[in-house]
Amino acid sequence: MSSKKKNWISTLVVICPPYVSLALTVAQTNNADHISTGAQNCHEKASGAYTGEVSAAMLAHLGVNYVIIGHSERREYFNESNEQLAQKVDAALVNNLQVIFCCGESLEIRDADGQNNFVEQQIKESLFHLSEEQMKNVVVAYEPIWAIGTGRTASSEQAQDIHAHIRSVLASKYGDDLADDTTILYGGSCKPGNADELFACPDVDGGLIGGAALKAQDFLGIINAMMAN
Repeated sequence: MSSKKKNWISTLVVICPPYVSLALTVAQTNNADHISTGAQNCHEKASGAYTGEVSAAMLAHLGVNYVIIGHSERREYFNESNEQLAQKVDAALVNNLQVIFCCGESLEIRDADGQNNFVEQQIKESLFHLSEEQMKNVVVAYEPIWAIGTGRTASSEQAQDIHAHIRSVLASKYGDDLADDTTILYGGSCKPGNADELFACPDVDGGLIGGAALKAQDFLGIINAMMAN
């Protein structure tokens, strides 16, 4: 994930590996400038009989700084609800983790032109219980599920439209200043070939990078595009 805005001084790259690689990644990035470590998920409970789950407190103990909450695959394959995700957000913030909160719509919802209402509901039900101070520790990542692995690609205009809507939703609750300061990432098949155009959009502050992050040269190309915009 590359995030906000223009050069190495203000650009942050967060590496979010699987759990088994977190300790090594933390050790390798601990003294690095503008690079941090995030987890791909956490459990909503602080403790209990949840064999195999990883709590936010465990992540914080490892030295992790960020955690992804509500990734589209978690929502789809593990049936994570907006209510459950609100609890995960709370658990992360209590443990001083920065939240990368994912939202986004399916192909069916996009084709019905229901994306704005759908994403707005996700945000309201999972984030609007937070105070303004808590929201300062939340990054929003928009995932157009319909543009991931479907052969369809989101245009820069479509990305800008939904990002602007997300910012307006945040402004309706927290005011323009906080909404303007909130980092909103684009997470739909971003790659070196389209990163520059996407990051040039005024409300696209960076990317939630999936497959392209597995290829060093592609990931570096995306980071360079972020720095250039």
